[in-house]
Amino acid sequence: MTWGFQTCGPNEALVVSGCCHKKPLLVPGGRAFVWPGIQYIQRLALNTMTLQVSSVNVNSGQGVSISVTGIAQVKIQGQNEEMLLAACEQFLGKPEDEIMQVALETLEGHQRAIMGSMTVEEIYRDRKKFSKGVFEVASSDLVNMGITVVSYTLKDIRDDEGYLKALGLARTAEVKRDARIGEAEARRDATIKEAIAEEERMASRLLNDTEIAKSKRDFELKKAAYDVEVQTKKAEAELAYELQAAKTKQRIKEENMQIKVIERTQEICIQSQEIQRRERELDSSVRRPAEADKYKLEKLAEAHRNKLIMEAEAEAEAIALKGDAEAFAIECKAKAEAEQMAKKADAWKEYKEAAMVDMMLQTLPKIAAEIAAPLSQTKKITLVSSGDGEVGAARITGEVLDIMVKVPDMVHRMTGVDITNVRQVPTKYF
Repeated sequence: MTWGFQTCGPNEALVVSGCCHKKPLLVPGGRAFVWPGIQYIQRLALNTMTLQVSSVNVNSGQGVSISVTGIAQVKIQGQNEEMLLAACEQFLGKPEDEIMQVALETLEGHQRAIMGSMTVEEIYRDRKKFSKGVFEVASSDLVNMGITVVSYTLKDIRDDEGYLKALGLARTAEVKRDARIGEAEARRDATIKEAIAEEERMASRLLNDTEIAKSKRDFELKKAAYDVEVQTKKAEAELAYELQAAKTKQRIKEENMQIKVIERTQEICIQSQEIQRRERELDSSVRRPAEADKYKLEKLAEAHRNKLIMEAEAEAEAIALKGDAEAFAIECKAKAEAEQMAKKADAWKEYKEAAMVDMMLQTLPKIAAEIAAPLSQTKKITLVSSGDGEVGAARITGEVLDIMVKVPDMVHRMTGVDITNVRQVPTKYF
């Protein structure tokens, strides 16, 4: 008979029944004291159980016979006292295989029900919806048994008539992929749970080591505090000595610096006197000769400028005198021409018709020459006569005279002056 303190890991629960307990004492992942003879202790595993739920040749909503295989992870819920108590009532003392068989049959029944309510296409294309339906319906029943469904994944869909193959090889590949993912997730969850259990075990083991380490730490801290106090006093003494030595060195450095300042001041005075001497030397040897050359050049430039100004003024005066002479000559010439025109106008007023005739006689040869000018440029002239009138040079001369006869008429049309009637020419035109 087992008695005394009993412990269990995080993946199992202790169930203590008997004296002192109205209902069984449930201890998931902990310890309990068992009185010998009056109390009885049992253990209930809380491990995750992986189930392969197979439904073969089940008619879907369309009457198509298919087979479905799902992977489910279930476990007895140890964190909820009511569910743990229900699980104890139904499964305590039974082997794990029997518990798995009960959960498997429940899941298979609900899986068949969901298959009958959906079409093959819905199951094939929306695995998540199918898995969610099975998960929700099965969870509601298994909770009453103290079992929780950790996960459910559709692993495989197949049929014997080739219906799924007709939906396309690509879809078939997708279904297989989801089944592999579900299986991998189941393994992953199992691994995670085992890792958590191992972590909690190690935490319990390391708790004692932590307390020991804490005591050692307190001792070391107190010892370190005493050592700090001793070292502080020792350091203060050493620092006091070093501080006094540093002050002495500082005074020595200040004295040396004062000596260097005095020496530097004397050097500056000597350099200032040397600069003044060089300035005086530069003034006598360079600056004053340069100022004399500058004054000389300025005077030469001023004399050259005055010379150019005087030459320019003389040239301008000569140009002005020349212009006045030319203007006077033009004025005299204009006056002479005006007197000549006035005299000529007086002569025309006196002679009138005779003057007009004289002017016309002087102008007619010029007009004839201008009319005959194109003929003088002609190399050869061919005259065709019908037998009437003049021929040869006489005809050419006659045509020139005919053109001259038309000149007064043209002048009369253009100016309004009739030059053929010289006796009636008004005096105002002259």
